[in-house]
Amino acid sequence: MLGTMTGFAQARHHQSGPDATLRMSVGGFALGIGGSSGSGTLTYKGRNYPFRVSGMAVGRVGFTSSSAVGDVFNLRHLQDFNGNYSVGGAGTRGVTLGAGRTGTIMSNQAGVIIRVYSTQQGVAVNATGGSITMRLQ
Repeated sequence: MLGTMTGFAQARHHQSGPDATLRMSVGGFALGIGGSSGSGTLTYKGRNYPFRVSGMAVGRVGFTSSSAVGDVFNLRHLQDFNGNYSVGGAGTRGVTLGAGRTGTIMSNQAGVIIRVYSTQQGVAVNATGGSITMRLQ
């Protein structure tokens, strides 16, 4: 929880703006424990890089499809984008009914922080956080 709050503060107060931006689409289904997968594009230093997304959530029930955009901070080297991103429980609890807009802060082992905003379609209840893996193709 503290790591998520620290990441939020770092992303919110980053002086020079994001190092990169991203767009992605993810879909998933869960009954207690569930998974999701999708793809996206990272725009870094004027170039587009495709990536794959996969993840797992515990304490989630429902089905959703999401499209998201985000700002990427602390991305010093392109390969630092690859990794497992922790999603704090407090940032993901809630209920989505129909179409809803949510925001989440994620960070990986290399210190990369992503502030992502998504629009979800479907019905889901989130009780805890989870993690996702993003890998450049």
